[in-house]
Amino acid sequence: MSQYYNAQRTRGLFIPESDKPFKLSRAKIDLFLNCPRCFYLDRRLGIGQPPSYPFNLNSAVDKLLKKEFDLYRAKGNKHPLMEHYKINAIPYQNKNLNLWRNNFKGIQYQHKPTNFVIFGAIDDLWITPNDELIVVDYKSTSKEGEINLDAPWQIAYKRQMEIYQWLFRQNNFKVSATGYFVYCNGDTDKEAFDAKLEFDIKLLPYEGGDSWVERTIIEAHKCLMEDKIPELGVDCDYCQYRKMSRLVEK
Repeated sequence: MSQYYNAQRTRGLFIPESDKPFKLSRAKIDLFLNCPRCFYLDRRLGIGQPPSYPFNLNSAVDKLLKKEFDLYRAKGNKHPLMEHYKINAIPYQNKNLNLWRNNFKGIQYQHKPTNFVIFGAIDDLWITPNDELIVVDYKSTSKEGEINLDAPWQIAYKRQMEIYQWLFRQNNFKVSATGYFVYCNGDTDKEAFDAKLEFDIKLLPYEGGDSWVERTIIEAHKCLMEDKIPELGVDCDYCQYRKMSRLVEK
């Protein structure tokens, strides 16, 4: 991890004078909403937050879910989970699906007022008989009790869903306001591990609203155009850590 911080990043930075389109991911929009200062340091000055360790188990669940839904997609049939929850849709077939799933490409849209190319990588899409796309996101965890979307930190999941919905609408797709989270919860109540982890899978509907996206993109652009670093984020753990570190070092 120390090698990551041997030098300040110089590639992929926002340059106010440039007329070239600037790629801005869904995750970086969420970073701006969480802390404009960290966003500015990252996108303008090349100093990112320390990277988190990869969640390989979550990635494995995502990969297996994609394979499973793709089997039904190829047949044009509903997945049993969709049957169980009485979802009037089937997995969507499109030649660009793998591109939209690619973390470095995803579904893209060039926002002309800012010259930002907004992009995000989806997990899945379903389609209704009325040709409405349903944005679907896979999530995995292991916790006791009922799985829901009520925790304050899950606002990031909801924003993620809404940005994906916005991106497809900007690409002239008809998109349902209702998206779904395929939420997998690892079952720890078994008597033994037996070299396998079983999951309870629940389908959680979410009614998205993307009216905030346009405004936020414009605000993020305004932030990067400034020559002054934003103030420390009061609710940002990274900012508060840096603040307390400086106080102790003095």
